[in-house]
Amino acid sequence: MIGLDNFATGHRRNLDQLEPLVGLENWESFTFLQRDIRDRAACETAVKGVDYVLHQAALGSVPQSLDEPLESYDVNVTGFLNMLEAARRARVKRLVYAASSSVYGDHPELPQREDRIGNPLSPYAASKLTNEIYAGVYARCYGFPAVGLRYFNVFGPRQDPNGAYAAVIPKWTATMIAGEAVSINGDGTTSRDFCYIANVVQANLRAALADDSACNQVYNIALGERTSLNELFAQIREGLAKRQCRYGRDPVYQEFRAGDVHHSQADISMAGERLGYLPTHSMSAGIEDVLSWYIGSSRGEDR
Repeated sequence: MIGLDNFATGHRRNLDQLEPLVGLENWESFTFLQRDIRDRAACETAVKGVDYVLHQAALGSVPQSLDEPLESYDVNVTGFLNMLEAARRARVKRLVYAASSSVYGDHPELPQREDRIGNPLSPYAASKLTNEIYAGVYARCYGFPAVGLRYFNVFGPRQDPNGAYAAVIPKWTATMIAGEAVSINGDGTTSRDFCYIANVVQANLRAALADDSACNQVYNIALGERTSLNELFAQIREGLAKRQCRYGRDPVYQEFRAGDVHHSQADISMAGERLGYLPTHSMSAGIEDVLSWYIGSSRGEDR
């Protein structure tokens, strides 16, 4: 197994924490390359002798793409194409890549189905739609098999809560633990289909090993449910209180954020039918795991 990352949005310590969990023998079979997917040579090195590529690398923030559209394009499009081409030349059996629910853009229909998308509302969304277009072109021109997984608001332990582009669940959790003010963009009725990381891992494995008939398609990976930001705030606060970490402040409401969609909810039936995908973790179960991890991390416990 080979991993490739430049830690632009992650940390080496996350790998270090996993080493004792998998055992020495398994760890020694893992090769890690601290490189960048914008480096063609790095991509070519990473895929040598590989059967399957699970491509997750991206700059995944809508606000960051609005602030830095050229960098978003460079990483998300050029980097993706570098990996796609390297995999094709290396005769990789299949590439599974992280697509995004952001491609639904301004399409109003809920739940969102794979065959109905709207106009992208951010440079990030445009870059992820471009990935899908390139994957389709490679299927038609070269017969190269790829599977896209349209993630809906993935969350889980070890997500970085710091920085201007941090995802909402780790950011709010860390903010509440610290007793600081939580800001909500809009009136809090904005809703998302949050998906725990264990469900995403399952989807990747199923997509890699599914029948060939499942290739050259994109699939929604989510729960198929909606949680508003107000409901999310309440869930996190109540979950922390159960762990003797009480947060007594109300949220601060701000202007709605440019580039964001107001509501998202996935129709996951096609992933179920063609990949055998079935979420194992509900929203509440995922939140429970996340809160336990972040509280332990804030107390300096070895997680």
